Amino acid sequence: MKHYLLFLLGVSLLCNTLVKAQDEDFGKSESQLVVDNISRSFIVYVPKSYNTSKKSPIIFLFHGGGGRARSILNISDENDFKTISEQHNVILVAPNGIDKSWNDGRATKANKQHIDDVKFFNQLLRYIISNYSVDTTRIYATGISNGGFMVSRLACEVGNKFAAVAVVSATMGKEVPYSTCTPNFTLPVMYIHGTTDPIIPFLGAERSLGAEGAFISHQQVIDKWVFINKCNPTPVVTQLPDIANDETTITKREYMAGKEGATVISYTINNGGHTWPGGKQYLPKRWIGNVSYDMNACQVMWDFFNQYKR
Repeated sequence: MKHYLLFLLGVSLLCNTLVKAQDEDFGKSESQLVVDNISRSFIVYVPKSYNTSKKSPIIFLFHGGGGRARSILNISDENDFKTISEQHNVILVAPNGIDKSWNDGRATKANKQHIDDVKFFNQLLRYIISNYSVDTTRIYATGISNGGFMVSRLACEVGNKFAAVAVVSATMGKEVPYSTCTPNFTLPVMYIHGTTDPIIPFLGAERSLGAEGAFISHQQVIDKWVFINKCNPTPVVTQLPDIANDETTITKREYMAGKEGATVISYTINNGGHTWPGGKQYLPKRWIGNVSYDMNACQVMWDFFNQYKR
């Protein structure tokens, strides 16, 4: 419990230190929607290149438990999603969870309040499409930790609205959505997870800090999507170059596209922690483990997303 409270405190301090920098961003605006009589806030980041005469892709960004939208918008010191937005005319949408939490199917704070975050996403998506020039064939999502679990839930339940998704330091809740995830569509997915993640263990667990309820292992979530997408179950394995002195290495496993070209990609961060590759060491290593700098997850995700349209 002590480590969990320190973890939440650290995330809150991180968010507070980023507020000033984020407020200076060119295209950031914060808005609200009312869903089930609850005001829900979100940030939209629009690049300088945005023009209503041209349709833009969207990336939805889901923060981790204890975080806020600003934290995932500022996940890295450089070459983050804002850089990708400016370079490729991508609209970023970062919603805020209730009590810094998402109802991902496990017993989180939002779950215990019966918050319908799938409904929130659906309403938010309609709002963005109505108010911006959006390429509806190029809608993507990513998240970390509780936000990553939320992306997994959305992928299972409304994944036909996405062209591809990517998840960091998360899998699926064992009951929801894993046991109920039987979509009639395929979806390209990427999962990135550290083998020594102390918050969301790589091999799964019966509960995690901040959420009751079991969750499956990294390999189980990969196998789930390989089955759904009807991919080749034998992956192409690649060891990424070890370019940083950070105590980590990265193994990529690519399960080649099956039905409708939907590929499944696993990145195992060997000796990696509860962290975003290429991101910040937002808390001490003894609490969250190592950050890997052998890849920039934001850029790797964009390269993955950019291959797919719905």
